[in-house]
Amino acid sequence: MKFDKDLMRDILLAVEASDEVPLKWTALDLPDKSLQETSYHVMLLHEAGFIEAQNLTNLKTYQWQPKRLTFKGHELLDTIRDDEVWRRTKAGAEKAGGASISFIWELAKAYGKHVAKERLGVDLT
Repeated sequence: MKFDKDLMRDILLAVEASDEVPLKWTALDLPDKSLQETSYHVMLLHEAGFIEAQNLTNLKTYQWQPKRLTFKGHELLDTIRDDEVWRRTKAGAEKAGGASISFIWELAKAYGKHVAKERLGVDLT
């Protein structure tokens, strides 16, 4: 299964927006995405340390459910929340020929600083 950068971001945004207490699972309702696709990306985000999630896979269904963002997940989401930063990050990842979650985060931080400089006139390097 291919890694979908937009789905990763959508999952992070949905988990953050959830009103559930961190001990409960966050229900994800992501249009046009299958349970399998979503579960796969939840698992990857969990493995990378961006969310706490649980494997609920059984004999009939492959399913991972998120519970909460980790501190690292909040940092990543705050970095890629801005649409312009996210657009540039994705374009940069495509130019690089694909990217891991960690590389995407590094790109997002760099583009975030660049966008902040453009908007605020402050150099954050």
